[in-house]
Amino acid sequence: MQDFLTAAAILVVGGAAVLVLWRGTRNKQSLSTEAQRVTYETLHTAWSAAPPLRAGLVPDAAKKSARHLRTLLDTPALALTDETEVVAWEGVSEHHAAEAMAQAGDVFLTGRTQAYDIGCTEPNCPINCAVVAPLTVEGRVVGTLAAYSREASAGLVRATNQVARWAAGQLELAELDRSRTRLVEAEVRALRAQISPHFIYNSLSAIASYVRTNPERARTLLLDFADFTRYSFRRHGDFTTLAEELRSIDQYLALERARFGERLKVTLQVAPEVLPVTVPFLCLQPLVENAVRHGMEGKVEPGHIQIYANDSGAEAEITIEDDGIGMDPEKLRRTLAGQVDESAGIGLGNIDERLRRVYGDEYGLVVETACGLGTKITVRVPKYHAGISDV
Repeated sequence: MQDFLTAAAILVVGGAAVLVLWRGTRNKQSLSTEAQRVTYETLHTAWSAAPPLRAGLVPDAAKKSARHLRTLLDTPALALTDETEVVAWEGVSEHHAAEAMAQAGDVFLTGRTQAYDIGCTEPNCPINCAVVAPLTVEGRVVGTLAAYSREASAGLVRATNQVARWAAGQLELAELDRSRTRLVEAEVRALRAQISPHFIYNSLSAIASYVRTNPERARTLLLDFADFTRYSFRRHGDFTTLAEELRSIDQYLALERARFGERLKVTLQVAPEVLPVTVPFLCLQPLVENAVRHGMEGKVEPGHIQIYANDSGAEAEITIEDDGIGMDPEKLRRTLAGQVDESAGIGLGNIDERLRRVYGDEYGLVVETACGLGTKITVRVPKYHAGISDV
């Protein structure tokens, strides 16, 4: 008859360690097989708990994650709390849930794991103790994880600590997700704010000038203006299609042509294959507005804006070029480095940062310019990129 032994391992899961216990035989091959099985089950359980935790300590999500966290710890019950209430109880003996916030009090004060002998008057209740560990995000305790069992062994304390650290890591990622969302929203608001008030005033003035002489054109321009502003100030979606972005640009250019007349020449060529490609919202329109401004500023002769959207294998390549005054390369460098200088281009640093964050550093803006020699900006975006949707 083979002797059985208890083995233990620390698995790194999502940046934190999780204590795993299993029973195996002294036979090395059998132990290896059992270790692989337990490793797989532990990783599967941990990753099942991760998505609900990324939603934060809210009741519906916490209940889903608590089920998997209790499986990791293999305890009769488990509780998750935020700073004010128990957001999830998983397992038996729910009559102990009312005590969870009182037990969490010292953990919030000290930031350290606490073990409690709670006892129970209920017959056959499997709970005599609680191990309560802090859920710490950015140095602040935002909640607790409590494991309930018959006894507070050293192994249970270690395991609860490790699972709590891993859960806190997921909550920290959730906070980063929310911060990133707020940042993207702030960046889009900043781009909207940079849509020139003079453009709005001049567009309405141009439309008014046609009301008596060419009412039909005034009506068409007014619809273009309404559609352009509706698109630019929409409130949902971080992404859109290239077709939608180009449609907005076409409406913008129609309004500018009404203002400048024959002084503004536009070349627009788009490969149909790239129209469905998803791009960050407002990643091109500010570049075109910048090209018009720099293409027409200080010029008596006509300004020429060229916009091309080409199919480049796995990528769509968009170029926006003007023959205007160009930019000082050093001023442009400071703008792309985040040192705001509106005279060097509307939203260039903002758009460059958004593209790099979404697709990687190799997808930042490529700007070719020199004083008096015009400006050419190239934007490359992958046709398909995981996790990006225009919805």
